Amino acid sequence: MATWLITGCSTGLGRALALAVLDHGDTAVVTARDVSSVQDLADRYPGRALAEALDVTDSDRVSEVVAAGIDAFGGIDVLVNNAGYGYRAAVEEGEIADVQRLFDTHFFGTVALIKAVLPSMRERRSGTIINLSSIGATVTAAGSGYYSAAKSAIEGMTAGLRKEVAPLGITAFVVEPGAFRTDFSGRSLTASATVIDDYAETAGKRRPENDTSSGTQPGDPAKAAEAIYSVVGAGDAPELLLLGRDAVANYRTALTERLESAERWRQVSESTDIDAT
Repeated sequence: MATWLITGCSTGLGRALALAVLDHGDTAVVTARDVSSVQDLADRYPGRALAEALDVTDSDRVSEVVAAGIDAFGGIDVLVNNAGYGYRAAVEEGEIADVQRLFDTHFFGTVALIKAVLPSMRERRSGTIINLSSIGATVTAAGSGYYSAAKSAIEGMTAGLRKEVAPLGITAFVVEPGAFRTDFSGRSLTASATVIDDYAETAGKRRPENDTSSGTQPGDPAKAAEAIYSVVGAGDAPELLLLGRDAVANYRTALTERLESAERWRQVSESTDIDAT
């Protein structure tokens, strides 16, 4: 039996994962900014689910929640950094305050949780850290530049973290979901207040008021949760776990196109070395 700490459990993948973990008999610290949205999980699984209010941008609260989880269950075995939201804007449209808030939630919130759980994981020489990214980090659509940048930052940081903690018995990996039937394209999707008409046919088409994908996404959150749970249980997590046929297809296409581009420009790229003497 493992103890999980999962952020963003009110809806979507976070809630599906919390349910999967608890249904499998594990214990979990389930968090959301509004604790009332996860209190039902604690009531449904008394003694095995601890509901905590958590805004991941509040570093003091992050420390308190991790301490509460350790006190209640003896340690945190698996950390899942899932909390987040969507943000759509052309790069020129994006307000700096909004972009900073986006990074505070997705990137710096993730870092804060990692730093809070690592001391106890290092002491026990075991643990798993799962950071939720998006296929959008690999395939960036118009209007998603800032969101993709935040997710790409998570992936770069996790790649370094994975190498640092592996010798200590700790695993870190990234999950890149495709489109799943959650609130991401609905309630959780935000956009810049600034609208520039010149981007109407690019970024503008993907603003919340023009996005009709909510409720039609192909991915099943419950199946995604089971997939993550099985990977953790197998003890051999990949550096990057793709979720969804669309994610796999888009990832393969993106990597193929990048390799083809690198080969096409290879002569120019290699011409910049210092000449041998």
